[in-house]
Amino acid sequence: MLLKLKSFIVPLSFIILSGAGFVFIKMGLTYSSSMAFLELRYLLAFVVLLLVAFIFKAKFSKNLNEIFHISIAGILSVGLFSIGCFNSIDYGLSPALCSLIISLQPIVVSFFAMKFLGEEVSKRAWFGLILGLIGVGLVLGLDGEINKNELIGFLFAILGLFSMSFGNLYQKKYCSNMNLITGGVIQTFASAIIVLPLLYFEDIRVDFSGEFIIALSYMSVIASIGVMSLLYYMIRHGEVSKVSSLFYLLPVASAIVAYFVLDKSLELNVFIGIIIVLIAMNLINKKEQFQAIVNKG
Repeated sequence: MLLKLKSFIVPLSFIILSGAGFVFIKMGLTYSSSMAFLELRYLLAFVVLLLVAFIFKAKFSKNLNEIFHISIAGILSVGLFSIGCFNSIDYGLSPALCSLIISLQPIVVSFFAMKFLGEEVSKRAWFGLILGLIGVGLVLGLDGEINKNELIGFLFAILGLFSMSFGNLYQKKYCSNMNLITGGVIQTFASAIIVLPLLYFEDIRVDFSGEFIIALSYMSVIASIGVMSLLYYMIRHGEVSKVSSLFYLLPVASAIVAYFVLDKSLELNVFIGIIIVLIAMNLINKKEQFQAIVNKG
């Protein structure tokens, strides 16, 4: 019973907390330049994780090869992913549209998981992936209009999409047994390092208002530590392609959180999209009964 409850609560928590992150990025960028916000986020997350590691006496790996792999996985799924998302929204792409692009991850991950990790993706799962994309599109009710800045934002979102996709695959292949605390310290530090030189190219501004503190706290503690720990936990205990399918629900969570935080209205297409996405999720994660019988035999 406890195991079934955990298998429900962990993915649900990941969906809600991760989807809300796009909304808090938008909130924080009102008061700060994108890379300054991101650098502060990683530095705060690094300090918090280092403190937690000290309190619980977590041991860091002394294997340089292992540290290297953890750093690369972090740079991809934490650093470059966030650089893409923060700049995407900063250039005018809405949190919903950014999360839609990121939600294409199941298709990217499923394809490369077959090639590099040897995972099999059934026809039922492929149908679910495509159906999920349709549902996501209905949730967002996208317009066809896009200006120059939004085009740049779109390209940054694509960077975020591929960075997170390859980061998850890399994490599964090389860092599946990573300690979440000490690994988090290494990954947030590595991410802070790659963001640092990007500060040179922007007009740095930070207004430490109440809303910015809330957004920074959320992105540093909840997103950088909580969400990534949930993601790595799920990657460790499940197939990458099925874990990745949860990203289809990010725009759903973003739309709902934006309704409460940014006063964005919910329309009929949202509820229709949610139903389609849930059906798609069931198709992606449902195990073949015949295969289960064969395995038991």
